[in-house]
Amino acid sequence: MRHERHAAPAGARAGDRPLYAIGDVHGCYDHLHALLAWVARDAGERSPGLAPVLVLLGDYVDRGPDSAKVLAALAWLARSSAITARLLEGNHEAMFRLFMERPAAHGQWLRYGGSETLRSYGVEPPAEEEPGAAALTALRDRLFDVMPVAHFRLLERLEPMVRVGDYTFVHAGVRPGVSLRAQQRDDLLWIRDDFLEHPRPAETIVVHGHTWASERPVLLPHRIGLDTGAYETGVLTALRIDREGLAVVQAVAAG
Repeated sequence: MRHERHAAPAGARAGDRPLYAIGDVHGCYDHLHALLAWVARDAGERSPGLAPVLVLLGDYVDRGPDSAKVLAALAWLARSSAITARLLEGNHEAMFRLFMERPAAHGQWLRYGGSETLRSYGVEPPAEEEPGAAALTALRDRLFDVMPVAHFRLLERLEPMVRVGDYTFVHAGVRPGVSLRAQQRDDLLWIRDDFLEHPRPAETIVVHGHTWASERPVLLPHRIGLDTGAYETGVLTALRIDREGLAVVQAVAAG
């Protein structure tokens, strides 16, 4: 585990309860498990008796090896009374859910990490590069046979946005010039350059995932990017926000 301290953006408030966030997991279960253990231990030591708020920024599935185990952990987390878990929807959950609902129309999910998610459930993806509608439907049906109902229900209940004090948590970002209440779901899931390049895209500080360039998080006065490409870099990033400032903690793959 790697730890760093940073100053909080000037004047920013984060509420009265311990507040944590975790970036894009992408099937990296061991990293997630390590960070969840750290959150529980840290919150218990720093704020005993107060249930922490933990926001996960989406993209739990695809690309990494253990998407099924990640969703199982999140389903358990959502039921826990020891922590308030706020689970955001990422674009990969949206693609996954659409494939489950209409497989013939959304087979492209397989090319964006869906094949790894299938394998995590013990379902082998098709060998052909462009499977037909019948093959995709049969594939979805095999997945339904082995996928716990709780995992699909979790995908249906993910949130688009969470606001705590002066911080807004979304998956990808927000559309600059549009109030937070009027944001469109597609922007929250997919936006990149228009958000990333804007000097002040929202009236709050935006904490987001979705876009990464290295294993280092991005900490700017107006936005904090926590996606560090865990499936490729081996580094999953968490953030603690409190009166003392920001603490960045990273779970790092052995070697």
